[in-house]
Amino acid sequence: MDVHLQDLRYFVAAAEELHLTRAAERLGIPQPALSRQITMLENDLQVTLFDRDRRAVALTAAGDELLVAARGLLAAWDETRQSISDIAATAASVLRIGIHAAMDKDIVAELRERLRARSPGWRLEVVQVDWDDPACGLADHSTDLALMWLPVPEAGRFGHHVVTSEPRHVALHRSHPIAARDSVRFAELLEQPFVALPPHAGALRDFWLATPQRNGRPANIAATAHNAEECIDMVASGVGVALIAQSTAEIYARPGLVTVPVKDLPPAELALAWSATDTRSVVRSLVE
Repeated sequence: MDVHLQDLRYFVAAAEELHLTRAAERLGIPQPALSRQITMLENDLQVTLFDRDRRAVALTAAGDELLVAARGLLAAWDETRQSISDIAATAASVLRIGIHAAMDKDIVAELRERLRARSPGWRLEVVQVDWDDPACGLADHSTDLALMWLPVPEAGRFGHHVVTSEPRHVALHRSHPIAARDSVRFAELLEQPFVALPPHAGALRDFWLATPQRNGRPANIAATAHNAEECIDMVASGVGVALIAQSTAEIYARPGLVTVPVKDLPPAELALAWSATDTRSVVRSLVE
């Protein structure tokens, strides 16, 4: 069976970190999913890539050899994909900006205005991307920029600049006992059934479940939504509750939906993100 580039990306992250949990966090995927992919890669290649014991993980001779080759292949492919994407974008004079959910129109309008001022003739095209792709199209070059809530996956691969910060609210059905409250503490939500992002969203899923604030207590997952529309519809139907940004609450208003500020959670930060290897002047000018 042919090995996919995604398999090589997972392997390189694991080989560089030599720690599967850290590698999974870097990739923005669950650790068990990374372990399965590494095992499948070893089975496909019929070699052992890692020496594993209770204290440490190390590369085998075969793993060392594959790491050198994989880095070269991935770098060559990324350069090729970037070049093809750049040619297509330049020919159309279009920058595609990915979003996971509807954005404040003022932010998008300001970016459009700045693009027109700095790069006359270019236009901004908004592309909505499901949460299954935590990089919001940047990884496969289907977008040139992204407006995304932190954390950005693979921080070394993508640059970002925070453009706004907002408090987090809990969205719930209007019949929920908390719906009439002015605010709520997160401890009061720990046992609530949550509508969660898909597992492949990785660290982004954890942020919107407030996993760090759960002190090791697993979230009660009632359903999984692959985009903001699905999430809001599930909450408005009474399937579960969900944490959302304040502006998202305003944009996705529904008759059966109520949102309440969660006063003791760190705010959500919205960032403009881009590929660290994208050196095009039109992108760099807009970012700056």
